Amino acid sequence: MAPRHQKGGDGGEVDLEGDIEAPLLSSGSSFFQDAAHEDGEGDEEQRRRRRRFLLAGCSQSNTTSQVALVGADVCPIESLDYELIENDVFKQDWRARGRAHILRYVAIKWALCFLVGALAAAAGFVANLGVENVAGAKFVVTSNLMLAGRYGSAFAVFLVSNFGLTMFAAVLTVYVSPAAAGSGIPEVKAYLNGVDAPNIFSLKTLLVKLVGCIAAVSSSLHVGKAGPLVHTGACIASILGQGGSSKYHMTCKWLRYFKNDRDRRDLVTCGAGAGIAAAFRAPVGGVLFALETVSSWWRSALLWRAFFTTAMVAVVLRALIDFCKSDRCGLFGKGGLIMFDVTSDYITYHLVDLPPVITLGVFGGILGSFYNFFLDKVLRLYNLINEKGKTYKLLLAAVVTICTSCCLFGLPWIASCKPCPSDTEEACPSIGRSGNFKKFQCAMNEYNDLASLFFNTNDDTIRNLYSAGTDDEFHISSILVFFVASYFLGIFSYGLALPSGLFVPVILTGAAYGRLVGMLIGFQSTLDHGLFAVLGSAALLGGSMRMTVSLCVVILELTNNLLMLPLVMLVLLISKTVADAFNADVYDLLVKLKGFPYLEGHVEPYMRQLSVSDVVTGPLQTFSGIEKVGHIVHVLRTTGHNGFPVVDEPPFLHSPVLYGLILRAHLLVLLRNKDFFQNCTASAQDASKHFSPDDFAKRGSGKHDRIEEIEFSAEEMEMFVDLHPFTNTSPYTVVETMSLAKAHVLFRQVGLRHLLVLPKSSERAPVVGILTRHDFMPQHILGLHPFLFKTRWKKVRFGKSALSNLF
Repeated sequence: MAPRHQKGGDGGEVDLEGDIEAPLLSSGSSFFQDAAHEDGEGDEEQRRRRRRFLLAGCSQSNTTSQVALVGADVCPIESLDYELIENDVFKQDWRARGRAHILRYVAIKWALCFLVGALAAAAGFVANLGVENVAGAKFVVTSNLMLAGRYGSAFAVFLVSNFGLTMFAAVLTVYVSPAAAGSGIPEVKAYLNGVDAPNIFSLKTLLVKLVGCIAAVSSSLHVGKAGPLVHTGACIASILGQGGSSKYHMTCKWLRYFKNDRDRRDLVTCGAGAGIAAAFRAPVGGVLFALETVSSWWRSALLWRAFFTTAMVAVVLRALIDFCKSDRCGLFGKGGLIMFDVTSDYITYHLVDLPPVITLGVFGGILGSFYNFFLDKVLRLYNLINEKGKTYKLLLAAVVTICTSCCLFGLPWIASCKPCPSDTEEACPSIGRSGNFKKFQCAMNEYNDLASLFFNTNDDTIRNLYSAGTDDEFHISSILVFFVASYFLGIFSYGLALPSGLFVPVILTGAAYGRLVGMLIGFQSTLDHGLFAVLGSAALLGGSMRMTVSLCVVILELTNNLLMLPLVMLVLLISKTVADAFNADVYDLLVKLKGFPYLEGHVEPYMRQLSVSDVVTGPLQTFSGIEKVGHIVHVLRTTGHNGFPVVDEPPFLHSPVLYGLILRAHLLVLLRNKDFFQNCTASAQDASKHFSPDDFAKRGSGKHDRIEEIEFSAEEMEMFVDLHPFTNTSPYTVVETMSLAKAHVLFRQVGLRHLLVLPKSSERAPVVGILTRHDFMPQHILGLHPFLFKTRWKKVRFGKSALSNLF
């Protein structure tokens, strides 16, 4: 008899005796239950124990469980089914499809890409326009009060408006859609890796993300729009790719073509790229961002569709921006979306410019790695506060926004006033509008350079720092104060229970860092301080986010200057290389902190020392080809498995033979329709006459049937069901002697959810276990084999330097 394996909710093996998470099972309710059982598997105290375990640190990260931190809440998760389920019903459906069906399928895919691009562009335009008008009105009212000498009233208006906007975004997020908190990029990245969590792409999340993002950015918190727009684009794509909805009576026959995870994955990938394209008006950068950062699987056909989607973003944005040029978009709205005319049309640089640029890259990598380190610590602290309840989430947001407002209003007072330059084309001081010359408390014909940085929207501040020919407009002390304040405000503003992005704060902080380096060592270079600001943004982005190609293209599209290409490439390569010596990129840190079972693209060295049989433990649940209804119901009610091997046994065959794999969702369809028969014999009926492909189509993200919702009589429990027509007869399999490293490569590159393990000997049972993504998680493997901690791979991987141990 084959060893029997206790499977997790996703089919992942869990060693209940030796696993590092075994103490959590003492409460009597399995910690590894499936998402379908989440609502009834424990009280509030147990949920808090789970959350504390998730936040206990990297050494105890809950990457082998079925729950993860999504937004500010613990949510059940499970994997996605990218593999085609080739059973009899599926084969008959595809044989019935002709050329017209295929052409319609292809046409719909392109039409959905067009809609995703157009709607993502509209979302980006609305977000930018909302921030410009709301924040612009706030700054004008405050400036007018200061112009009249009413500084106390000005501070009160500034503080109250920021507080109101922040609390509006926080209340909306906490009470309507907790999954909308944060940037959303870790959730998108995990989803495209094969991890699903409920509500991350729901309509509520989309609306809260967009409205909350406008309020949060307008409140002068150091947060950005780029991350939320990536999540917004992914939400739009996922909703359009749901394949219809019976709830909203959208059940057209052609919509069912997309009721599968594979097509949704492709559409969400295009939506993520469209989000970056909408945030920065960078269509090529959006495609490369989706390829380099969030996507785990890529192919040439997807490249074409993603490029088409981002091209639609650029076209629609151009039309919307032209519409705003006639002053029909509000008092302040331009709809320009951060297009910086950074430097002069012609840039020259020489060999003497390389040392300052290299220095910029080196320290940018160090600062970026420290940024990730501090952000990780602050997020762990915030999560410990947030777990106490909704009131604490709102209180934390209130404290941060009050401190931020005091900082932004108070720090400019320490800067001295500077006389307005005589050769500028811009109005000085800039009263009632955005600009480089904020009057603040100064007299007429003077401006406060620090107020020009603090008392502005993030987009306008970046424009000020990037502007060419402004080497003398900012004092070095003002740039230093702004850099330090922006560096830490960006860290403390992220992680609140509201939509917030990291891209723009890092760009802003990097621009100040570049200006500072230009002022300190720029006398050795011929480069403009505005160009130093651009390179500083690239250095800090490379040090924090570790992207190279996509960041390079985004910055070039952002600044509309191709002549900077060699310098931007050099800075990104240096900063990424330096930062990689210390810690992971910020999105990988966030994915691990949230507890997503993310499959890395590389294979850990210790996996080559193990075979797949070394991680297969516990009892394995199997079904016969013709199974008793009562046994199926019992297994589904007592386990969280999502895949079950189907084995034909005597008396139907001389020896047990693996027939295939059947999914929990398909079993629930069979049980709900109650197509049972009395005798334990093979059914002679054609399955396609009783079931249509629509019955087995994958429901929307995070939506699952429950076995508890189906009622059975005592007579039905004694009946039988033929599983053969509904079993996937071509599942992926490996031999138990295969190395775990090889199995990891196969599992990730093909995008599997279940990988059957077959015995080496034909004398044993036909299947010995199932591998899922949880079996490839380091915490699970090292929990089973703790001796690997002492092997050489750990020293090589983590013992790079004494400084790296600090992280």
